[in-house]
Amino acid sequence: MSMSLRARLRGDEVLLGLGACVIRTPEIVTVTRSCGFDFLLVDTEHGSMAISDVATISVTAFEARLPCLVRVGGPQSPDLARVLDCGAQGVVVPHVERVDEARHVVEKCRFLPVGKRSLPSPQVRLGFRVPPAAEMIATIEADVLVVLMIESALGIDNVDAIAAVPGVDILMIGANDLAADMGHVGDVAHPAVLAAFARVARAAQANGKTYSIIGVAEPLLQSHGLDLGAKLIVATNDINLLIDQGLATVARFRGMVGTSSR
Repeated sequence: MSMSLRARLRGDEVLLGLGACVIRTPEIVTVTRSCGFDFLLVDTEHGSMAISDVATISVTAFEARLPCLVRVGGPQSPDLARVLDCGAQGVVVPHVERVDEARHVVEKCRFLPVGKRSLPSPQVRLGFRVPPAAEMIATIEADVLVVLMIESALGIDNVDAIAAVPGVDILMIGANDLAADMGHVGDVAHPAVLAAFARVARAAQANGKTYSIIGVAEPLLQSHGLDLGAKLIVATNDINLLIDQGLATVARFRGMVGTSSR
């Protein structure tokens, strides 16, 4: 499995990811690989994931050659660069609505000349060696991904300017938050929401960015994702995977043993 998502995104394949929302131990890396996912997304926006969990999972993923992205709390999160320092291959930033927010994220996450990221302490991605600064910057920048989430009507209005910001790699739609903000709570299939998805996809492609989706149900994957050119898809998360498969397993077993066996 390739380490670099950036390199794989240059090809024609569609990459599938698993979100880690609850499982905070290195075992989630093995589960992700065993299931055949292409990358792991560690979610610190929701739930109890701490920066120490990010470091543990990111280092484990690096050693396992599994690309690992980390979602922070928002454009003003103090952890924008910190999750990269901990070993993540990319940072996912939710609730980006304005071009100044996109520029702020790039400033914090990219080294000079594109951004103003501070030179970090020894990095796991460099084997904790400390090469000359220019070599460190070049090596890290070759892989790092900056992912901005568009998940509001205001974000849609500004998406063309956001997509044009240098240093941004991927535009990811947060499906459920976008639908809710547009006044269609729980209705990602609404024609107006689909039109917003299409607008983000066009903006991404027009500016050489990757179009990505998260929170899209399987029946809408074709219309909201693949038909629009999505190349990076977060398919599900750890707890949904467990609950969905648990419900299916119990239903199968109930059918075999009957409901009177309690």
